[in-house]
Amino acid sequence: MGTSDYKIYIVTAITLHSRPALRGPWTRFWPMVLMATYPLLAGAQSTPVPAPQVSVTAPTQNPEDLPGSISGTVVDPKGTPLVGAKVALTRDGKSLMPEVLTGDDGRYTFANVPPGRFVATISGEGFASQTASGQLHARENCEVPQVALAVATAVTEVRVELTPFEIAQEQLKEQEKQRVLGVIPNFYVSYVPDAAPLSPKQKFNLAWKSTIDPVSFAVTGVISGIQQSQNDFAGYGQGAQGYAKRYAANYADFAISTYIGGAILPSLLKQDPRYFYKGTGGWKKRTLYAIANSVICKGDNGHWQPNYSSIMGSFAAGGISNLYYPEADRGANLIVQNTLIGIGASAGVNLLQEFVMRKLTPNLPKNEPVAPTN
Repeated sequence: MGTSDYKIYIVTAITLHSRPALRGPWTRFWPMVLMATYPLLAGAQSTPVPAPQVSVTAPTQNPEDLPGSISGTVVDPKGTPLVGAKVALTRDGKSLMPEVLTGDDGRYTFANVPPGRFVATISGEGFASQTASGQLHARENCEVPQVALAVATAVTEVRVELTPFEIAQEQLKEQEKQRVLGVIPNFYVSYVPDAAPLSPKQKFNLAWKSTIDPVSFAVTGVISGIQQSQNDFAGYGQGAQGYAKRYAANYADFAISTYIGGAILPSLLKQDPRYFYKGTGGWKKRTLYAIANSVICKGDNGHWQPNYSSIMGSFAAGGISNLYYPEADRGANLIVQNTLIGIGASAGVNLLQEFVMRKLTPNLPKNEPVAPTN
């Protein structure tokens, strides 16, 4: 027992002995109690209890999984560093790292990249994208070979659209192939409902081809022969001379009415000289449509309007015919007669166009309108 321990024992004994509450017949036993218990008390105070020791083992990382870095340089076709090019890093089609941009020196860097295969996709505005692939090993600073982006190929889409004149010309070419039974010209009917309007030049060309067609000459000859056999326009006489006069008069009527009613006036009044085949609806509607088209027509603007060209053309042709018909057959009656005949003949031809001639006309164009450009 040390000196300090005895001091504690003595102080304790004196303190207990001096307190009245602790005096009594058993007071003499306090020194022995203290002497018996002190070694236990002293040992409890002087001997420390060792604390339990806990050992912590830090996890170790596989050296083969340690990340590395990937760097590279991007230039343009001239070898100048490309600033602001986008570089995306992927692996197995999935993004591996956030996208980066090249700096002023054209360089880019990806840090802390897990080792393994990678694909770097480089793109820039105005340049074709390019890829570079490689294998990154653990703790490696992988330098991707320099990438030179090529200028993107400019793709120019050229839409070739026909003008209204060109569309009308193509439709007119198909129209001029129309012949009843493959022989008789059927040029003045359109089977395209919204065909492009004809230009004045095209109207005159159509009139020209109609008047010089061999079949037109042949039909004129047949009509002249019938007139001579019936001695119509007796002033012309008989024989070859009478037939020639009738032929000339009939051809003049045909040519004058065709040019005035089908080219000159339609060009001035902006009207379409063609008959537009309907082909739909009941026979009553189609009949009324065909008859009405002898006095109405479609304007170049696509709207229906009175057929001034045809009516005035018949009057003009009748007036001009007074210059070459026999004197006995001239006068206002001839003009009115030719005009009414012209209107009636148009109505009859239109009915044939609507119900008969289409079935007898091969080489018809497809009924598919072509939209003109604005």
